Amino acid sequence: MDAVILAAGKGSRLRPLTEDKPKGMVEVDGKPILTHCFEQLIELGADELLVVVGYKKQAIINHYEDSFDGVPITYTHQREQKGLAHAMLTVEEHIDDDFMLMLGDNIFEANLRDVVNRQQEERADAAFLVEEVPWDEASRYGVCDTNKYGEITNVVEKPDDPPSNLVMTGFYTFTPAIFHACHLVQPSDRGEYEISDAVDLLLDSGRTIDAIRMNGWRNDIGYPEDRDEAERRLRDEPIAADADSESGEGDASAAQSGE
Repeated sequence: MDAVILAAGKGSRLRPLTEDKPKGMVEVDGKPILTHCFEQLIELGADELLVVVGYKKQAIINHYEDSFDGVPITYTHQREQKGLAHAMLTVEEHIDDDFMLMLGDNIFEANLRDVVNRQQEERADAAFLVEEVPWDEASRYGVCDTNKYGEITNVVEKPDDPPSNLVMTGFYTFTPAIFHACHLVQPSDRGEYEISDAVDLLLDSGRTIDAIRMNGWRNDIGYPEDRDEAERRLRDEPIAADADSESGEGDASAAQSGE
């Protein structure tokens, strides 16, 4: 299974850490955020790393070149940062089967393997790792509703009045059907092509998207203090990145992150 990593953002909220580098190259516990992402995706079985770059892209390309730990890297360029659905279309020509998607500004110590395992079941069109957050934080993310079967029924991107406190965390699996949905997305009120709108189009077409409740933790590295918190957790609270089903696979919730 290939892995797509979205790493084109400017990371303006992370300044001064991103004044001379892209967000993915900010170090957390001694290595760039992207290195954490790559290591986990390879552990999950990634055959190829497809990295969407943009802001200060050459710093990423020069650092990793054409492979990481023996796994080939292909770079695609998002020339303007117009949202995650827009970024996704830059990798469309390279994907012809199910794939993993990770936002390249997240640090995970969680049950990512449960999401991959669910995608490999025949009935799954997509699976998302999701998290229940405090209500006052939900508006920072893509907020989801789920049904009694643990399936996502609706996603709203960064709503002023969240319909739930279940949010997408930044790790997903998809079939190539997501690309058709991304082509149909219209700009949101924020002027971006939102991945949440593409997900809703998948749902409208009758696709099944399963929500897997997160066991462990993740940090969305949006601000310098988030980097500091992730470092503290990595040093003090190690949890296997591929924790399996003792977490109870398939409980529903949902979320997204990223800038």
